[in-house]
Amino acid sequence: MEKQSSNVWATLSFVCLFMGVAVWIPNIIFQYGYSYWLLTFILNPLGTVFGYIGKSKFGMAANILITFSFFIFMFLGYMIFGMLGGKP
Repeated sequence: MEKQSSNVWATLSFVCLFMGVAVWIPNIIFQYGYSYWLLTFILNPLGTVFGYIGKSKFGMAANILITFSFFIFMFLGYMIFGMLGGKP
């Protein structure tokens, strides 16, 4: 019974992961600043907790990565902008 319960929590972790990726799609594909990506600060910490309860190391790591994805994208954007001399 414990294995089945663990699988449910791991599945919920992956659902949160995919939802976190899905809320970035309008910004990346349509190049328009929808604020859906703010849901990553709610969904993916929950996914991290679900991954911990479900003993899924990948689920925890991936949800943490998506949680901090805004800061990663900002860093990379400023680095590329700086390397190109401030010209887009």
